[in-house]
Amino acid sequence: MKEKRIIPCLDINNGRVVKGVKFENLVDAGDPVEIAKAYELQGADELVLLDINATDESRKITLDVVEKIAGSISIPLIVGGGIKSVEDFKQTLESGANRVTIGTATVYTPNIITECAEAFGSSTVVASIDVKLYKDGVYSVYINGGKEDAGLEAIIWARTVVGLGAGEILFTSMDRDGTKNGYDIDITRRISEMVKVPVIASGGAGKLEDFYDVFVEGKADAALAASLFHFGKVNIGKLKKYLVSRGIRVRKARAREWTN
Repeated sequence: MKEKRIIPCLDINNGRVVKGVKFENLVDAGDPVEIAKAYELQGADELVLLDINATDESRKITLDVVEKIAGSISIPLIVGGGIKSVEDFKQTLESGANRVTIGTATVYTPNIITECAEAFGSSTVVASIDVKLYKDGVYSVYINGGKEDAGLEAIIWARTVVGLGAGEILFTSMDRDGTKNGYDIDITRRISEMVKVPVIASGGAGKLEDFYDVFVEGKADAALAASLFHFGKVNIGKLKKYLVSRGIRVRKARAREWTN
């Protein structure tokens, strides 16, 4: 088994970290720079930063926030929100992102994946896929901050974006987002088995066992969580110790991280 990654997510709105349930009812969770530094100390492997209203508000991602966070941590930073062109992608990388996630634009202009992969390497391109259960195991892809059904089936779309050049998939179950009822294991496993690139599972983490389940049963390469970490219910260092105790390989953290 490959080493599994633990990735906190910072949803940014007006320069602040926010968190809601099923992409709605957002509440303030704190200053992004301070939260980012705290997660690195706890032992986070990477960090995801999403400007959640950039696409819906037809604006670019807030690059000054990206620069501040990138300058305050040493772990890899994945950034997304409002990416509509190769130039947007380039500017985000130049602001300090290690990888850039693209969601809505991949549906409107799928070739953006190929163009970014050719310009900067597939390893920098993370395709973001937000889904809701439609019926009988069929999942629909949603765009524009989860407000619009794109009319695409999730598994077929996952295979498509990888074929276009995406080097990783950030998959979010909107039905589970913020509920703390556990990841959607079924669709996570199906996508993980379908594609040959790493899959980051997102949406629903509520307890330590949920991470174990999404790694073992869901076959995810990484697990993302937000409110669970933001509000102090789970410490990343302790989560890693728990996973190791159950036979899951995780990336090694510094000694102080394991004891926090």
